[in-house]
Amino acid sequence: MGSIDFLMQGLAAASDPMLLLYALIGVTLGTAVGVLPGIGPALTVALLLPVTYRLDPAGSLIMFAGIYYGGMYGGSTTSILLNTPGESASIITALEGNKMARRGRGGPALATAAIGSFVAGLIATLLLAFLAPYVVQLALKMGPRENFALMVLAFVTVSAALGDSALRGLTSLFLGLALACIGIDQLTGQARLSFGVPELLDGVEVTTLAVAMFAIGEALAIAAKGPGPADEVTAVKGSVWMSRSDWARSWKPWLRGTFLGFPIGAMPAGGAEIGTFLSYATEKKLSKHPEEFGNGAIEGVAGPEAANNASAAGTLVPLLTLGLPTSATAAIMLAGFQQFGLQPGPLLFATNPTLVWSLIASLLIANFMLLVLNLPLIGLWVKLLTVPKPWLYAGILLFATLGTIGANPSVFELGMLLAFGVIGYLMRIFGYPIAPIVVGLILGPLAEQQLRRALSISQGDPMTLLQSPIAAVMLTIAALALIVPLVLRLRGRGEVLRQIGGDED
Repeated sequence: MGSIDFLMQGLAAASDPMLLLYALIGVTLGTAVGVLPGIGPALTVALLLPVTYRLDPAGSLIMFAGIYYGGMYGGSTTSILLNTPGESASIITALEGNKMARRGRGGPALATAAIGSFVAGLIATLLLAFLAPYVVQLALKMGPRENFALMVLAFVTVSAALGDSALRGLTSLFLGLALACIGIDQLTGQARLSFGVPELLDGVEVTTLAVAMFAIGEALAIAAKGPGPADEVTAVKGSVWMSRSDWARSWKPWLRGTFLGFPIGAMPAGGAEIGTFLSYATEKKLSKHPEEFGNGAIEGVAGPEAANNASAAGTLVPLLTLGLPTSATAAIMLAGFQQFGLQPGPLLFATNPTLVWSLIASLLIANFMLLVLNLPLIGLWVKLLTVPKPWLYAGILLFATLGTIGANPSVFELGMLLAFGVIGYLMRIFGYPIAPIVVGLILGPLAEQQLRRALSISQGDPMTLLQSPIAAVMLTIAALALIVPLVLRLRGRGEVLRQIGGDED
Protein backbone atom coordinates (compact mmCIF):
# COMPACT_ATOMS: atom_id res chain seq x y z
CA MET A 1 0.00 0.00 0.00
CA GLY A 2 1.19 3.52 -0.81
CA SER A 3 1.04 6.71 1.22
CA ILE A 4 -2.25 7.75 -0.42
CA ASP A 5 -3.94 4.49 0.60
CA PHE A 6 -2.66 4.78 4.18
CA LEU A 7 -3.77 8.42 4.30
CA MET A 8 -7.26 7.51 3.06
CA GLN A 9 -7.50 4.83 5.75
CA GLY A 10 -6.30 7.37 8.31
CA LEU A 11 -8.94 9.88 7.19
CA ALA A 12 -11.63 7.23 7.55
CA ALA A 13 -10.44 6.40 11.08
CA ALA A 14 -10.01 10.09 12.03
CA SER A 15 -13.62 10.80 10.96
CA ASP A 16 -14.85 8.98 14.06
CA PRO A 17 -17.02 11.49 16.02
CA MET A 18 -14.98 11.08 19.23
CA LEU A 19 -11.68 11.68 17.43
CA LEU A 20 -13.17 14.73 15.70
CA LEU A 21 -14.18 16.02 19.14
CA TYR A 22 -10.64 15.50 20.45
CA ALA A 23 -9.27 17.39 17.42
CA LEU A 24 -11.72 20.26 17.97
CA ILE A 25 -10.79 20.50 21.66
CA GLY A 26 -7.11 20.47 20.71
CA VAL A 27 -7.25 23.22 18.09
CA THR A 28 -9.51 25.39 20.30
CA LEU A 29 -7.20 25.04 23.30
CA GLY A 30 -4.16 25.53 21.08
CA THR A 31 -5.51 28.74 19.58
CA ALA A 32 -6.43 30.04 23.05
CA VAL A 33 -2.98 29.36 24.51
CA GLY A 34 -1.30 30.74 21.41
CA VAL A 35 -3.23 33.98 21.89
CA LEU A 36 -2.36 34.27 25.59
CA PRO A 37 1.12 35.83 25.99
CA GLY A 38 3.66 33.64 27.78
CA ILE A 39 1.69 30.39 27.50
CA GLY A 40 2.87 28.22 24.63
CA PRO A 41 1.75 24.85 23.30
CA ALA A 42 4.52 23.06 25.24
CA LEU A 43 3.12 24.27 28.57
CA THR A 44 -0.44 23.30 27.62
CA VAL A 45 0.47 19.79 26.44
CA ALA A 46 2.52 19.33 29.64
CA LEU A 47 -0.50 20.34 31.74
CA LEU A 48 -2.75 17.89 29.91
CA LEU A 49 -0.37 14.91 30.17
CA PRO A 50 -1.56 13.78 33.63
CA VAL A 51 -5.21 14.58 32.80
CA THR A 52 -5.21 12.34 29.70
CA TYR A 53 -3.43 9.48 31.49
CA ARG A 54 -6.48 7.17 31.35
CA LEU A 55 -8.03 8.44 28.12
CA ASP A 56 -7.93 6.94 24.63
CA PRO A 57 -4.31 7.11 23.31
CA ALA A 58 -5.32 8.03 19.74
CA GLY A 59 -7.68 10.79 20.88
CA SER A 60 -5.18 12.23 23.36
CA LEU A 61 -2.35 12.33 20.81
CA ILE A 62 -4.64 13.90 18.21
CA MET A 63 -5.58 16.53 20.79
CA PHE A 64 -1.90 17.22 21.54
CA ALA A 65 -1.14 17.64 17.83
CA GLY A 66 -4.16 19.96 17.50
CA ILE A 67 -2.81 22.07 20.38
CA TYR A 68 0.55 22.29 18.59
CA TYR A 69 -1.03 23.45 15.32
CA GLY A 70 -3.46 25.76 17.12
CA GLY A 71 -0.68 27.34 19.15
CA MET A 72 1.15 28.24 15.96
CA TYR A 73 -2.05 29.84 14.60
CA GLY A 74 -2.96 31.73 17.77
CA GLY A 75 0.46 33.30 18.33
CA SER A 76 -0.08 35.61 15.35
CA THR A 77 -3.14 37.26 16.97
CA THR A 78 -1.15 38.45 19.98
CA SER A 79 1.77 39.54 17.81
CA ILE A 80 -0.44 41.62 15.51
CA LEU A 81 -2.82 43.19 18.06
CA LEU A 82 -0.60 43.39 21.16
CA ASN A 83 2.94 43.48 19.69
CA THR A 84 3.72 40.65 22.14
CA PRO A 85 4.43 37.25 20.56
CA GLY A 86 2.29 34.49 22.09
CA GLU A 87 5.18 32.08 21.41
CA SER A 88 8.74 32.53 20.17
CA ALA A 89 8.02 31.61 16.53
CA SER A 90 5.69 34.63 16.21
CA ILE A 91 8.39 37.23 16.99
CA ILE A 92 8.84 38.14 13.32
CA THR A 93 5.08 38.50 12.80
CA ALA A 94 5.04 41.25 15.43
CA LEU A 95 7.49 43.37 13.39
CA GLU A 96 5.13 43.97 10.47
CA GLY A 97 1.76 42.78 11.78
CA ASN A 98 1.52 45.29 14.63
CA LYS A 99 2.52 48.13 12.30
CA MET A 100 -0.31 47.09 9.97
CA ALA A 101 -2.76 47.04 12.89
CA ARG A 102 -1.70 50.53 13.97
CA ARG A 103 -2.38 51.75 10.43
CA GLY A 104 -5.92 50.34 10.61
CA ARG A 105 -5.08 47.18 8.62
CA GLY A 106 -5.23 44.69 11.49
CA GLY A 107 -7.99 42.74 9.69
CA PRO A 108 -5.97 41.95 6.54
CA ALA A 109 -2.92 41.16 8.72
CA LEU A 110 -4.92 38.59 10.71
CA ALA A 111 -6.47 37.23 7.51
CA THR A 112 -3.17 36.70 5.68
CA ALA A 113 -1.74 35.06 8.82
CA ALA A 114 -4.72 32.68 9.13
CA ILE A 115 -4.96 31.79 5.43
CA GLY A 116 -1.17 31.48 5.12
CA SER A 117 -1.15 29.17 8.14
CA PHE A 118 -3.89 27.07 6.52
CA VAL A 119 -2.07 26.81 3.18
CA ALA A 120 1.24 25.96 4.86
CA GLY A 121 -0.33 23.47 7.25
CA LEU A 122 -2.15 21.70 4.41
CA ILE A 123 0.92 21.38 2.13
CA ALA A 124 3.28 20.51 4.99
CA THR A 125 0.96 17.80 6.36
CA LEU A 126 0.75 16.20 2.91
CA LEU A 127 4.56 16.36 2.69
CA LEU A 128 4.72 14.66 6.11
CA ALA A 129 2.42 11.88 4.88
CA PHE A 130 4.47 11.25 1.71
CA LEU A 131 7.97 11.58 3.24
CA ALA A 132 7.42 9.64 6.47
CA PRO A 133 7.39 6.13 4.87
CA TYR A 134 10.76 6.80 3.15
CA VAL A 135 12.34 7.98 6.41
CA VAL A 136 10.93 4.88 8.13
CA GLN A 137 12.47 2.58 5.49
CA LEU A 138 15.85 4.24 6.06
CA ALA A 139 15.51 4.05 9.86
CA LEU A 140 14.70 0.32 9.76
CA LYS A 141 18.14 -0.33 8.25
CA MET A 142 19.90 1.32 11.20
CA GLY A 143 21.44 -0.80 13.97
CA PRO A 144 22.36 0.02 17.60
CA ARG A 145 25.46 2.02 16.57
CA GLU A 146 23.54 4.25 14.18
CA ASN A 147 20.66 4.72 16.64
CA PHE A 148 23.05 5.74 19.42
CA ALA A 149 24.85 8.19 17.12
CA LEU A 150 21.50 9.64 16.03
CA MET A 151 20.51 10.23 19.66
CA VAL A 152 23.86 11.87 20.41
CA LEU A 153 23.26 14.17 17.44
CA ALA A 154 19.77 14.95 18.78
CA PHE A 155 21.19 15.66 22.27
CA VAL A 156 23.77 18.08 20.94
CA THR A 157 21.59 19.90 18.42
CA VAL A 158 18.60 20.25 20.76
CA SER A 159 20.86 21.56 23.52
CA ALA A 160 22.50 24.05 21.16
CA ALA A 161 19.33 25.10 19.32
CA LEU A 162 17.02 25.56 22.33
CA GLY A 163 19.37 27.65 24.44
CA ASP A 164 21.25 30.95 24.17
CA SER A 165 24.45 29.16 25.18
CA ALA A 166 25.63 25.67 24.16
CA LEU A 167 27.23 25.21 27.59
CA ARG A 168 23.98 26.00 29.40
CA GLY A 169 22.03 23.77 27.01
CA LEU A 170 24.41 20.86 27.64
CA THR A 171 24.28 21.47 31.41
CA SER A 172 20.49 21.20 31.25
CA LEU A 173 20.81 18.05 29.11
CA PHE A 174 23.24 16.34 31.52
CA LEU A 175 20.90 17.11 34.42
CA GLY A 176 18.18 15.27 32.48
CA LEU A 177 20.53 12.36 31.73
CA ALA A 178 21.42 12.13 35.44
CA LEU A 179 17.73 11.95 36.34
CA ALA A 180 17.32 9.23 33.68
CA CYS A 181 19.82 7.04 35.59
CA ILE A 182 17.55 6.89 38.65
CA GLY A 183 15.69 3.59 39.07
CA ILE A 184 16.29 -0.05 38.17
CA ASP A 185 19.17 -0.75 35.78
CA GLN A 186 17.70 -2.28 32.60
CA LEU A 187 20.57 -4.75 32.15
CA THR A 188 21.58 -5.84 35.68
CA GLY A 189 18.35 -5.23 37.60
CA GLN A 190 20.24 -3.29 40.30
CA ALA A 191 18.84 -0.13 41.89
CA ARG A 192 20.68 3.05 40.83
CA LEU A 193 20.65 6.44 42.60
CA SER A 194 17.45 5.57 44.49
CA PHE A 195 19.05 6.27 47.91
CA GLY A 196 16.82 3.67 49.53
CA VAL A 197 13.62 5.52 48.55
CA PRO A 198 11.09 2.96 47.20
CA GLU A 199 9.25 5.59 45.12
CA LEU A 200 12.43 6.20 43.10
CA LEU A 201 12.84 2.57 42.03
CA ASP A 202 10.53 3.21 39.05
CA GLY A 203 12.56 6.28 38.10
CA VAL A 204 11.46 9.88 37.67
CA GLU A 205 8.06 10.28 35.99
CA VAL A 206 8.45 12.20 32.73
CA THR A 207 4.96 13.64 33.23
CA THR A 208 5.85 15.06 36.66
CA LEU A 209 9.08 16.61 35.37
CA ALA A 210 7.42 18.11 32.27
CA VAL A 211 4.51 19.64 34.25
CA ALA A 212 6.88 20.98 36.91
CA MET A 213 9.39 22.48 34.49
CA PHE A 214 6.98 24.02 32.01
CA ALA A 215 3.95 24.88 34.16
CA ILE A 216 5.10 25.35 37.78
CA GLY A 217 8.42 26.96 36.81
CA GLU A 218 6.76 29.36 34.35
CA ALA A 219 4.04 30.36 36.84
CA LEU A 220 6.65 31.06 39.55
CA ALA A 221 8.78 33.07 37.11
CA ILE A 222 5.81 35.24 36.06
CA ALA A 223 4.72 35.75 39.68
CA ALA A 224 8.26 36.79 40.68
CA LYS A 225 8.23 39.61 38.10
CA GLY A 226 5.34 41.29 39.88
CA PRO A 227 2.59 43.37 38.23
CA GLY A 228 3.79 45.06 35.06
CA PRO A 229 2.26 47.80 32.89
CA ALA A 230 -1.13 47.01 31.37
CA ASP A 231 -0.95 45.65 27.82
CA GLU A 232 -2.47 47.88 25.13
CA VAL A 233 -4.54 45.94 22.59
CA THR A 234 -4.81 47.51 19.12
CA ALA A 235 -8.44 47.38 17.99
CA VAL A 236 -9.31 45.67 14.69
CA LYS A 237 -10.72 48.36 12.39
CA GLY A 238 -12.53 47.88 9.13
CA SER A 239 -13.02 44.60 7.28
CA VAL A 240 -11.16 41.41 8.19
CA TRP A 241 -11.08 40.33 4.55
CA MET A 242 -8.15 40.89 2.22
CA SER A 243 -8.29 43.04 -0.91
CA ARG A 244 -7.31 41.78 -4.37
CA SER A 245 -3.94 43.52 -3.95
CA ASP A 246 -3.40 41.79 -0.61
CA TRP A 247 -4.08 38.38 -2.20
CA ALA A 248 -1.67 39.13 -5.06
CA ARG A 249 1.08 40.10 -2.61
CA SER A 250 0.49 37.17 -0.22
CA TRP A 251 0.19 33.96 -2.21
CA LYS A 252 3.86 33.71 -3.26
CA PRO A 253 5.15 34.40 0.30
CA TRP A 254 2.77 31.68 1.57
CA LEU A 255 4.35 29.10 -0.77
CA ARG A 256 7.92 30.26 -0.20
CA GLY A 257 7.40 30.26 3.57
CA THR A 258 5.98 26.73 3.44
CA PHE A 259 8.95 25.28 1.56
CA LEU A 260 11.40 27.13 3.83
CA GLY A 261 9.73 26.19 7.12
CA PHE A 262 9.04 22.49 6.52
CA PRO A 263 12.63 21.22 5.99
CA ILE A 264 14.00 23.43 8.76
CA GLY A 265 11.39 22.09 11.20
CA ALA A 266 12.35 18.54 10.25
CA MET A 267 16.07 19.06 10.95
CA PRO A 268 17.49 17.95 14.32
CA ALA A 269 18.81 21.49 14.80
CA GLY A 270 15.71 23.07 13.30
CA GLY A 271 13.04 25.15 14.94
CA ALA A 272 10.25 27.41 13.79
CA GLU A 273 12.20 30.57 14.71
CA ILE A 274 14.93 29.92 12.10
CA GLY A 275 12.39 29.38 9.32
CA THR A 276 10.47 32.57 10.15
CA PHE A 277 13.64 34.71 10.15
CA LEU A 278 14.76 33.21 6.81
CA SER A 279 11.32 33.76 5.31
CA TYR A 280 11.26 37.40 6.45
CA ALA A 281 14.71 38.04 4.98
CA THR A 282 13.70 36.34 1.70
CA GLU A 283 10.50 38.37 1.35
CA LYS A 284 12.32 41.61 2.10
CA LYS A 285 14.84 40.84 -0.64
CA LEU A 286 12.24 39.76 -3.25
CA SER A 287 9.53 42.33 -2.47
CA LYS A 288 8.53 44.98 -5.02
CA HIS A 289 7.77 47.24 -2.04
CA PRO A 290 10.94 47.04 0.15
CA GLU A 291 10.23 50.52 1.53
CA GLU A 292 7.17 49.14 3.36
CA PHE A 293 9.22 46.69 5.45
CA GLY A 294 9.41 48.08 8.96
CA ASN A 295 6.20 50.04 8.37
CA GLY A 296 3.69 47.22 7.86
CA ALA A 297 4.43 45.10 4.77
CA ILE A 298 1.88 42.32 4.31
CA GLU A 299 4.58 40.01 2.85
CA GLY A 300 6.38 40.24 6.21
CA VAL A 301 3.34 38.65 7.86
CA ALA A 302 2.35 36.15 5.15
CA GLY A 303 5.75 34.47 4.65
CA PRO A 304 6.86 34.05 8.30
CA GLU A 305 3.44 32.78 9.39
CA ALA A 306 3.46 30.16 6.64
CA ALA A 307 7.00 29.13 7.62
CA ASN A 308 5.93 28.98 11.26
CA ASN A 309 3.10 26.51 10.62
CA ALA A 310 5.01 24.45 8.06
CA SER A 311 7.77 23.91 10.62
CA ALA A 312 5.20 22.41 13.03
CA ALA A 313 4.43 19.64 10.52
CA GLY A 314 8.15 19.32 9.76
CA THR A 315 8.86 18.73 13.46
CA LEU A 316 6.57 15.69 13.36
CA VAL A 317 8.73 13.95 10.71
CA PRO A 318 11.68 13.11 13.03
CA LEU A 319 9.32 12.70 15.99
CA LEU A 320 7.09 10.06 14.39
CA THR A 321 9.69 8.29 12.22
CA LEU A 322 12.78 8.38 14.48
CA GLY A 323 11.40 9.24 17.92
CA LEU A 324 13.52 12.42 18.05
CA PRO A 325 12.07 15.74 19.23
CA THR A 326 13.40 18.94 17.63
CA SER A 327 11.35 21.41 19.70
CA ALA A 328 10.08 21.79 23.25
CA THR A 329 6.51 20.86 22.25
CA ALA A 330 7.76 17.80 20.35
CA ALA A 331 9.63 16.71 23.49
CA ILE A 332 6.43 16.89 25.54
CA MET A 333 4.51 15.03 22.81
CA LEU A 334 7.17 12.31 22.98
CA ALA A 335 6.44 12.04 26.70
CA GLY A 336 2.76 11.74 25.76
CA PHE A 337 3.50 8.76 23.49
CA GLN A 338 5.52 7.05 26.22
CA GLN A 339 2.75 7.70 28.72
CA PHE A 340 0.60 5.28 26.68
CA GLY A 341 3.41 2.73 26.30
CA LEU A 342 4.19 3.80 22.72
CA GLN A 343 7.66 4.60 21.38
CA PRO A 344 7.65 6.77 18.24
CA GLY A 345 9.96 5.43 15.56
CA PRO A 346 9.99 3.13 12.54
CA LEU A 347 8.50 0.19 14.47
CA LEU A 348 5.46 2.27 15.44
CA PHE A 349 4.49 2.47 11.74
CA ALA A 350 4.65 -1.33 11.60
CA THR A 351 3.03 -2.19 14.96
CA ASN A 352 0.40 0.55 15.20
CA PRO A 353 -0.17 2.00 11.70
CA THR A 354 -3.82 2.90 12.37
CA LEU A 355 -2.84 5.27 15.20
CA VAL A 356 -0.02 6.92 13.23
CA TRP A 357 -2.04 7.49 10.06
CA SER A 358 -5.09 8.61 12.05
CA LEU A 359 -2.85 11.20 13.71
CA ILE A 360 -1.47 12.43 10.37
CA ALA A 361 -4.93 12.51 8.78
CA SER A 362 -6.40 14.34 11.78
CA LEU A 363 -3.89 17.15 11.18
CA LEU A 364 -5.55 17.79 7.80
CA ILE A 365 -8.95 17.94 9.50
CA ALA A 366 -7.57 20.14 12.28
CA ASN A 367 -6.22 22.53 9.67
CA PHE A 368 -9.71 23.11 8.25
CA MET A 369 -11.10 23.52 11.79
CA LEU A 370 -8.50 26.18 12.55
CA LEU A 371 -9.38 28.23 9.48
CA VAL A 372 -13.04 28.22 10.55
CA LEU A 373 -12.18 29.07 14.16
CA ASN A 374 -9.70 31.86 13.54
CA LEU A 375 -11.33 34.43 11.28
CA PRO A 376 -15.01 34.44 12.41
CA LEU A 377 -14.13 34.23 16.13
CA ILE A 378 -11.43 36.89 16.16
CA GLY A 379 -13.45 38.97 18.65
CA LEU A 380 -13.46 36.09 21.15
CA TRP A 381 -9.68 35.62 20.91
CA VAL A 382 -9.15 39.35 21.45
CA LYS A 383 -11.23 39.18 24.67
CA LEU A 384 -8.92 36.44 25.97
CA LEU A 385 -6.14 39.04 26.07
CA THR A 386 -8.00 40.80 28.91
CA VAL A 387 -7.77 37.82 31.31
CA PRO A 388 -5.78 39.00 34.40
CA LYS A 389 -2.43 37.24 34.66
CA PRO A 390 -2.80 36.40 38.40
CA TRP A 391 -6.00 34.45 37.60
CA LEU A 392 -4.36 32.76 34.65
CA TYR A 393 -1.24 31.51 36.45
CA ALA A 394 -3.07 30.63 39.64
CA GLY A 395 -5.30 28.43 37.49
CA ILE A 396 -2.22 26.83 35.91
CA LEU A 397 -0.77 25.99 39.35
CA LEU A 398 -4.08 24.49 40.49
CA PHE A 399 -4.54 22.49 37.29
CA ALA A 400 -0.95 21.17 37.39
CA THR A 401 -1.33 20.03 41.01
CA LEU A 402 -4.71 18.35 40.52
CA GLY A 403 -3.53 16.66 37.31
CA THR A 404 -0.48 15.19 39.05
CA ILE A 405 -2.57 13.96 41.98
CA GLY A 406 -5.04 12.36 39.56
CA ALA A 407 -2.30 10.53 37.63
CA ASN A 408 -0.24 9.50 40.67
CA PRO A 409 -1.88 10.12 44.08
CA SER A 410 1.29 10.28 46.17
CA VAL A 411 2.66 12.87 48.60
CA PHE A 412 6.17 12.04 47.37
CA GLU A 413 5.11 12.79 43.75
CA LEU A 414 3.72 16.17 44.82
CA GLY A 415 7.00 16.91 46.61
CA MET A 416 8.90 16.10 43.41
CA LEU A 417 6.52 18.33 41.45
CA LEU A 418 7.29 21.26 43.76
CA ALA A 419 11.04 20.54 43.81
CA PHE A 420 11.31 20.32 40.03
CA GLY A 421 9.12 23.42 39.71
CA VAL A 422 11.56 25.42 41.85
CA ILE A 423 14.47 24.04 39.78
CA GLY A 424 12.62 25.12 36.62
CA TYR A 425 12.15 28.61 38.10
CA LEU A 426 15.87 28.87 38.97
CA MET A 427 16.84 27.66 35.49
CA ARG A 428 14.75 30.43 33.94
CA ILE A 429 16.36 33.04 36.19
CA PHE A 430 19.89 31.99 35.19
CA GLY A 431 19.06 31.50 31.50
CA TYR A 432 19.17 27.69 31.26
CA PRO A 433 16.84 26.15 28.63
CA ILE A 434 14.11 23.84 29.90
CA ALA A 435 13.55 21.47 26.96
CA PRO A 436 16.97 19.69 27.06
CA ILE A 437 16.36 18.39 30.59
CA VAL A 438 13.10 16.76 29.45
CA VAL A 439 14.77 15.39 26.29
CA GLY A 440 17.57 13.95 28.44
CA LEU A 441 15.12 12.16 30.73
CA ILE A 442 13.11 10.73 27.80
CA LEU A 443 15.90 9.70 25.42
CA GLY A 444 18.59 8.94 28.02
CA PRO A 445 17.45 5.35 28.76
CA LEU A 446 17.00 4.66 25.03
CA ALA A 447 20.49 5.97 24.22
CA GLU A 448 21.97 3.88 27.04
CA GLN A 449 20.18 0.79 25.76
CA GLN A 450 21.47 1.26 22.20
CA LEU A 451 25.03 1.94 23.43
CA ARG A 452 25.05 -1.20 25.55
CA ARG A 453 23.73 -3.28 22.66
CA ALA A 454 26.42 -1.93 20.33
CA LEU A 455 29.17 -2.63 22.87
CA SER A 456 27.81 -6.12 23.60
CA ILE A 457 27.84 -7.00 19.89
CA SER A 458 31.45 -5.74 19.55
CA GLN A 459 32.52 -7.42 22.84
CA GLY A 460 33.26 -4.10 24.50
CA ASP A 461 35.20 -2.40 21.68
CA PRO A 462 34.24 1.33 21.71
CA MET A 463 35.72 1.84 18.22
CA THR A 464 32.70 0.01 16.82
CA LEU A 465 30.82 3.32 17.11
CA LEU A 466 33.11 4.80 14.43
CA GLN A 467 33.30 1.74 12.19
CA SER A 468 29.83 2.36 10.78
CA PRO A 469 29.97 5.14 8.13
CA ILE A 470 26.50 6.45 9.05
CA ALA A 471 27.28 6.52 12.78
CA ALA A 472 30.69 8.13 12.15
CA VAL A 473 29.12 10.89 10.03
CA MET A 474 26.45 11.64 12.64
CA LEU A 475 28.99 11.73 15.49
CA THR A 476 31.21 14.03 13.41
CA ILE A 477 28.27 16.38 12.77
CA ALA A 478 27.48 16.37 16.50
CA ALA A 479 31.11 17.24 17.33
CA LEU A 480 31.12 20.05 14.73
CA ALA A 481 27.83 21.40 16.10
CA LEU A 482 29.62 21.85 19.43
CA ILE A 483 33.06 22.97 18.28
CA VAL A 484 32.31 25.35 15.37
CA PRO A 485 30.10 27.82 17.33
CA LEU A 486 32.69 27.84 20.13
CA VAL A 487 35.55 28.60 17.69
CA LEU A 488 33.52 31.35 15.99
CA ARG A 489 32.66 32.87 19.36
CA LEU A 490 36.31 32.84 20.50
CA ARG A 491 37.43 34.31 17.17
CA GLY A 492 34.86 37.09 17.46
CA ARG A 493 35.97 37.81 21.02
CA GLY A 494 39.59 37.95 19.85
CA GLU A 495 38.66 40.47 17.14
CA VAL A 496 36.94 42.68 19.71
CA LEU A 497 39.96 42.55 22.02
CA ARG A 498 42.31 43.45 19.15
CA GLN A 499 40.11 46.42 18.21
CA ILE A 500 40.11 47.61 21.82
CA GLY A 501 43.91 47.26 21.94
CA GLY A 502 44.25 49.19 18.68
CA ASP A 503 42.00 52.01 19.97
CA GLU A 504 44.13 52.32 23.12
CA ASP A 505 47.30 52.63 21.05
